[in-house]
Amino acid sequence: MVALTAARRELLARQGWDVDRRGLTGAPHIRVVMSELAHVAIVRALRVLGFGLDTVERIPVDEYGRVRTDAVPALDDRTILILQAGEVNTGEFDPFADVLPVARAAGAWVHIDGAFGLWARASRSHRYLTDGVDLADSWTTDGHKWLNTPYDAAMLIVRDAQALSSTMNSDTAYLSGDGDAQKNLTLELSRRARGIGVWAALRTLGSAGVEELVDQCVSLAQRAADGLRGDGFTDLNRVVLNQVLVRADTPEQTIAVRERAVATGQTWFGPSMWHGEPAFRISVSSWRTRAEHIDALVELLRQCRGR
Repeated sequence: MVALTAARRELLARQGWDVDRRGLTGAPHIRVVMSELAHVAIVRALRVLGFGLDTVERIPVDEYGRVRTDAVPALDDRTILILQAGEVNTGEFDPFADVLPVARAAGAWVHIDGAFGLWARASRSHRYLTDGVDLADSWTTDGHKWLNTPYDAAMLIVRDAQALSSTMNSDTAYLSGDGDAQKNLTLELSRRARGIGVWAALRTLGSAGVEELVDQCVSLAQRAADGLRGDGFTDLNRVVLNQVLVRADTPEQTIAVRERAVATGQTWFGPSMWHGEPAFRISVSSWRTRAEHIDALVELLRQCRGR
């Protein structure tokens, strides 16, 4: 929400419109262009900010869940383009290297939803997935997935620091501070120090530790996909990162397997839909997960499917 607010304010300022004083009534139209598979958090932020979901331009995706470069509409300096690093079901990455140079040349603001996928950049083996992502204007990512920090630890990065601090500025006669004071960077004036958990994880792991964690989770996800495929399940994604999207023989069996597995108390994974039919998604991100846990999960799902 903060990133999109800053994006809209900056694009309007470039059009000579002071949204802080004049509001949005009569303001130049700001377009939003995004993947048809954009995460619900993006959709909610747009709705709350009053963009109007019927006005959002959705980009069709390919078989893997990436936006199709040939379907990206013409962009301009009144456009917010939202792309994904790690689609929530397939783990895929939009083609940043192809799309971002065009967007920057057009003057569009590009935001990257990188909740878990941006951490691929910490791995020399998987960094290629994020090629071109550094050309964006803003990025979001979470700590509660791969860093295993408390759930509400997340990060926003904005290329133009002034655009962020001016948007969120809360200075008054009795509350003053530097532009990078926390109260001038987020919606909240009062909050606990969420960053400590993230700092502690990064300080403990170091860059080598984060890389090892990412690589380990990707390898285990691929192990899960291989095992389930061997037991007759259908894997629906390429497992480029840590997500495994799976179906059984029928929609009814898929739902039954998922519910039986969760009912055992031995595992939990969320339901999902892919191309209009039920699926279940296995997301490997815990530092505690080992090969024996993956093998036990595959065996459990095999048993649940065989009932």
